[in-house]
Amino acid sequence: MFTGLHHTQLAMPAGKEDAARGFYAGVLGMVEIAKPPVLAARGGAWFRGGGLELHLGVEDDFCPARKAHPGILVDDLDDVARRVAATGQDVTWDGDFPGFRRFYAHDPFGNRLEFLEPRG
Repeated sequence: MFTGLHHTQLAMPAGKEDAARGFYAGVLGMVEIAKPPVLAARGGAWFRGGGLELHLGVEDDFCPARKAHPGILVDDLDDVARRVAATGQDVTWDGDFPGFRRFYAHDPFGNRLEFLEPRG
């Protein structure tokens, strides 16, 4: 029945698209993709990397997702952790997920992100 996940959406405050680009494109190395014109008028930004697409949408009464989060698979967890930590964000390692190494961090808006790498 299901064939995949098209995207995950996170919220962001209005007018902070440059901060989103700096983190998702600059730090994580994702590519910004154009939003359809009717949606671009609402603000926010969309990013793609590997098979993952993240949409950041503007929320008027923005409140970061502190528990809910995307689980992002990466092929070099230590490199991603170094790049995220270099921004001043805390990197919180968690060894409680069998079969994976992982850490939690936050984007510039306080949204929780989980980065995972299968144990080899």
